[in-house]
Amino acid sequence: MMYFGHIAGILRNPTHEWALIEEEHYSAKTVFLTQISILAAIPAISLFIGVTQVGWSVAGEEPVRLVASSALGSAILFYFAMWGAIGFIAACMHWMEKTYGGEVSLDECLVLTTVTATPLFLSGISFLIPMLWLNVAVAGVALAYSVYLLYSGTSRIMKIDEDRAFMFASSILTVALCTLVGMLAASVIAWSHLVPLVYLP
Repeated sequence: MMYFGHIAGILRNPTHEWALIEEEHYSAKTVFLTQISILAAIPAISLFIGVTQVGWSVAGEEPVRLVASSALGSAILFYFAMWGAIGFIAACMHWMEKTYGGEVSLDECLVLTTVTATPLFLSGISFLIPMLWLNVAVAGVALAYSVYLLYSGTSRIMKIDEDRAFMFASSILTVALCTLVGMLAASVIAWSHLVPLVYLP
């Protein structure tokens, strides 16, 4: 379980932890099946519990909750959307790397993407309390730290110099933000056609 042994270090001392991660090698299959599969479950399960058991309130009114079957469909789609997002970003990273002097495999690209996204995965626990301001605040802090991890780890994992790494990380960040926007748009379409939201009476 490589990744979970690095979580505390990534949050405490990322520079040191990136050096340790650089010395290790993990296949894409291992990262997907033993790391992303668990990390992506944190926001998905938290969201399901939050919208079915806690609910959210608008202007101090009675909490609104979803029917479990409706929320389950949304949570499952959300779970696999996170898998797809991580895989897509890693694939784009692998495709772009030669432009910036990188020569690593897709496996390393996937490791960099997964480690960088960890704060965002962990922040998903805030969905247990579906309050917009709280969720946005927690996600904002997590996003800021993920960006820091991206810029601090790209040079080591991709094995390129700092100047090129900065430009490469900026390109990766652009891809990631576009992917996030795409996920939001897909969510709206899914809620409208695939898994319509059904509220408890």
